[in-house]
Amino acid sequence: MNFSLEADASSASAPESYNTIKYGDVDGDGQINSIDFAHIKKYLLGYSTLTDEALKAADVNGDDVVDSIDYAIHKQFLLGIISEFPADKLPPPPVIPTFKDVTVHDPSVIKTNGTYYVIGSHLASAKTNDLMQWQQISSSVSNSNPLIPNVFTELKQSFDWAQTQTMWAGDIIQLQDGKYYMYYCLCKGDSPRSTLGLAVSNSVTGPYKDVGILLKSGMWNQPGEGGTIYDATKDPNTVDPHTFFDKNGNLWMVYGSYSGGIFILKMDPKTGKPYSGQGYGKKLLGGNHSRIEAPYILYSPQSDYYYLFLSFGGLDSTGGYNIRVARSKNPDGPYVDAAGKNMIDCRGAVGTTFDDKSIEPFGLKLMGNFKFAESGVGYVSPGHNSAYYDEETNKYYLIFHTRFPGQGEMHQVRVHQMFINEDGWPVVAPHRYGGETITKYSAEEVSGEYAYINHGKDISANIKNSVKITLNRDGTISGSVNGKWQLSGKNDIILTVNGVNYAGVVLKQWDSGLNKFVITFSAIAKNDNASIWGSKIN
Repeated sequence: MNFSLEADASSASAPESYNTIKYGDVDGDGQINSIDFAHIKKYLLGYSTLTDEALKAADVNGDDVVDSIDYAIHKQFLLGIISEFPADKLPPPPVIPTFKDVTVHDPSVIKTNGTYYVIGSHLASAKTNDLMQWQQISSSVSNSNPLIPNVFTELKQSFDWAQTQTMWAGDIIQLQDGKYYMYYCLCKGDSPRSTLGLAVSNSVTGPYKDVGILLKSGMWNQPGEGGTIYDATKDPNTVDPHTFFDKNGNLWMVYGSYSGGIFILKMDPKTGKPYSGQGYGKKLLGGNHSRIEAPYILYSPQSDYYYLFLSFGGLDSTGGYNIRVARSKNPDGPYVDAAGKNMIDCRGAVGTTFDDKSIEPFGLKLMGNFKFAESGVGYVSPGHNSAYYDEETNKYYLIFHTRFPGQGEMHQVRVHQMFINEDGWPVVAPHRYGGETITKYSAEEVSGEYAYINHGKDISANIKNSVKITLNRDGTISGSVNGKWQLSGKNDIILTVNGVNYAGVVLKQWDSGLNKFVITFSAIAKNDNASIWGSKIN
């Protein structure tokens, strides 16, 4: 491979990857000799310029700068003091991720036979092998949907009860018999008149056959599942199910949206149905029509906690939807947030509807509306997440839908990697998952200018735009906020921002707005419910 040494307006990038360039071979003639050495010397003296390809070959220590150090190393190679260049020992550059997006509102994840599947509202579903390249499977409630063919006939009882023509968020789990159990729900929409039912299939993609309705709600002036007259301020809206196994192999289902709150039931792992005599189950939080929904519980073997993820606010682009989390040592609670508040106390005031101010102080807010100013990357109303821990890779993932700044109600699935911080709380990486794996980072790598976001604790339609801060090499923070920072271990970071202490992780990620790999940090406040993000810009 030959390339021009002189950089001018007519020079073009080589069609081959930098990975094919031979370090030290500055003129690209296939040999490393004194001529290459002379080219580096002329460049350093300012007598000539080099093309991008020649500069890459001259950077024999792999630090992205051609300087006197490269000149000295090249000389050592020619003298036979060294037999290879430091750059030859460096790991290959990370692969730039590519994405193919799908639309599934309220995505609930299941992994089977090496493939991830999500199912959501409106009987939409999709699949992926790498959490980046997605393929749509189904998108709407119709008799031709492959998940439940002839769905209006198959689920006629539910459609009749809920007085609707669509379906809300579903969930799929594989039980001990190897079959797949779909927990579906239908809701009237303007009231909590809903059904939560079960359908079973031999394949994750269907066809599913209805087993029947498990729970109903919204029966005004009639007894509910608990035997007392249904009260929508105290009893649940029977939607948004998530069924999971605890660490001891017991099966549970958590569910609920608005109305009387979030509830959990113990389930029979042989039938997939609730054990009898539980009514609506045990209440975990919510009530008085507070805007809390989409419960999802994930166990972490690393921390030995169960994490209850929730969405607060309204799901549309003006609703201020945001993702929160609380934790417990037991699958059925009690769940506590990062500020130490018991989530059973999280509810709207008596006599109110959609009382956001009463619930805002509860739950660790992981993500809300935001936009990185430099890259333009941002989300609006991210929420209704599921979560997954991959035992093979030891990675945690947050899977959710989101809308986008200036794009109305258009929504897509997004996946972000999560980590457990030193205090046992999940922190969410600022950028979508691009195949990255966390490793060790140096203070020199981490120092620099960042786009900074504090997600706060509010429920608001306002978009939090990033501001500029600098993590200085002396351990101080300057710019739009003040404070200090330090690395701990391989990739943990401790920050003090405007007097508040945060603990999190550092991660190198692909920034799809700036089209480059950047260092990021994600951290949560110690003993409080706020999260902060940073994405390096310089």
